[in-house]
Amino acid sequence: MIRLLGVELTRLRWRRAVLALLVLAIVVPALIAASRVWATRPVSQGELDQAARNGSSEIQDCVDHPRRYGVPAQDAEQRCTDMVVGWYTGREPLSLAGERVGGSGMAVVAVLTAFLLLAGTTFVGHDWNTGSMSNQLLFEARRGRVWWAKALAVTLASFVLAAAVSTAYWLTLWATMRARDLPMLDGALADSLAYGMRGAGFATAAALGGYALTMLFRSTVATVGVLFGVSIAGGIIIATLGIGEQWQPQKNVSAIVKNGTTYYAEVPDSCFMRAQEATEPEPNSECDQIRDLSLWHGLGYYGVALAATAGASVASFRRRDVP
Repeated sequence: MIRLLGVELTRLRWRRAVLALLVLAIVVPALIAASRVWATRPVSQGELDQAARNGSSEIQDCVDHPRRYGVPAQDAEQRCTDMVVGWYTGREPLSLAGERVGGSGMAVVAVLTAFLLLAGTTFVGHDWNTGSMSNQLLFEARRGRVWWAKALAVTLASFVLAAAVSTAYWLTLWATMRARDLPMLDGALADSLAYGMRGAGFATAAALGGYALTMLFRSTVATVGVLFGVSIAGGIIIATLGIGEQWQPQKNVSAIVKNGTTYYAEVPDSCFMRAQEATEPEPNSECDQIRDLSLWHGLGYYGVALAATAGASVASFRRRDVP
């Protein structure tokens, strides 16, 4: 198995299309990091103090009702101040927490996911398009071992690259904040690196899923078409059927990467009769419109889909004729 894995890693390294996608998976996040460093270049202290004074009422309202502003209750004062000051200055100071909550962190995950998924698809699609799969099976007739060797090669290469890019991205932002002498919350770097690792894990799973689908359909074009259709139509169909927002694909991605997120839920009409009450509803109660979506829900959502796809792919590869 180790020999087969080495062969597949070599094959992966020599695929020019795959290498081009991997290079893009490095370059584009680097450009995103550069753009964030430039866009958040320091504003003068006088401008910041004036913005804080002008937005003091907005900051206080955010601190009193953090969920309305999408801000976690913990450290709400600092986060609300950073957010409102950013509104007033038009050039918010760089913040690791801000980049994780609603900034460029998710964009980096999306870029890595897209390019690595295409890399996994292109890698094995070439074998089917050129007919080399049958030649490979002459040297290793046990199809299950061939499937898993290719899957391990895609998974290993994808995770190493995604983890390295994510770590470099967050270290770049952290080093920029240190150079600018910006305040950071305790554990901000560790939280950001963990965010990056969860994003890298999701991107790796996407690469494996793209590979498994291509082994099932035996066509890169078919795989890309199916994924494109699901990504576009899936959310629309879920919304049309009136299924809760907790089943939307993007919400579950956010739950995985952010270690939990929130979603909007419909509440009974009787809850609106209590709208004039001074107290807000208890979190996740019947009348709370903002509910929590856990990391485990997101993992289950995508884990079941990945397991089903991989199972169907292995079964198909072992039983269908190989041209």
